Amino acid sequence: MSASRNVLTPEALAMMDVIARTGSFAAAARELGKVPSALTYNVRQLEDALDVLLFDRRSRQAKLTAAGVELLEEGRRLLAQMDAVANRVKRVATGWETQLTIAVDGIISRVTMYELCEEFFGLEPGPGTRLRLRTEVLAGTWEALVTGQADLAIGVSVGPDRAPPGGVQVQPLGEIDFVFAVAPHHPLASASAPISEVELQRHRAVAVADSAQRLAPLTVNLLPGQEVFTVATTQAKIEAQIRCLGCGYIPEPLAREHIAAGRLVVKPTHRAAVPTRFGYAWRSPSHGAPRGSQGLALRWWLQQLENPATRKALLERHVG
Repeated sequence: MSASRNVLTPEALAMMDVIARTGSFAAAARELGKVPSALTYNVRQLEDALDVLLFDRRSRQAKLTAAGVELLEEGRRLLAQMDAVANRVKRVATGWETQLTIAVDGIISRVTMYELCEEFFGLEPGPGTRLRLRTEVLAGTWEALVTGQADLAIGVSVGPDRAPPGGVQVQPLGEIDFVFAVAPHHPLASASAPISEVELQRHRAVAVADSAQRLAPLTVNLLPGQEVFTVATTQAKIEAQIRCLGCGYIPEPLAREHIAAGRLVVKPTHRAAVPTRFGYAWRSPSHGAPRGSQGLALRWWLQQLENPATRKALLERHVG
């Protein structure tokens, strides 16, 4: 048992994570600044101490065995817990987090987010908290929070069929309407009647790639067998549809200025677009934590999100 504990260090767990993420010992060695033989030696030490095989030696890539997958998943959880302990210790000492990471879905108003950041950095006395924003899409926004990569997630999809994970608190932001839009010179722009699914299937759709890496990615408003052009962001999707590279449903607040300017044309479809509900979420304090143990930075952001005008602006205000 002591030998196992000696080799299961944070460095070893982090090494496993890098190898699995990069897919090869050579790529992991480059990222870690080591030679591949050193990584191979360290992995063999782990395997000898645990008396298991962690990687399938028959594969040319760094393919994990079942035991390797289990170690990777548990290792990631342990590393996240170690980071959380360190952050809590610093929080107790200062009240302000050393860093606050906010996962922001691509449908959220960047103008409003930057204005909130300006207010945060302008607090007196200065919070001294490093703020990190990361843009996510669909299930990736949830994933960033539940995996510990973010402290606050703004723009998570919510609904009766999407129960929040355990230990997570969720509050509503509001709803967003989606419209089916095409460029004025797209073949569907001249359709007079509501467009059927059969007709939609004949035309290329533009889709935004889900940024989730571990959670099951979401697919929205795509038909079986339909040709798809995939882009990274909602803004890129709108640009693609303006250029007549495809068609699809777009959040109405983001499309509004382009519709008003005639760059996009809204068309009715037989498939009714149901408004999508969004919220913001954060992890609950651990069981037994003293009241008010939330960091001051997270508390400040949650206070801003309690304002109905702020919530509306985050969903609606996409022009500065």
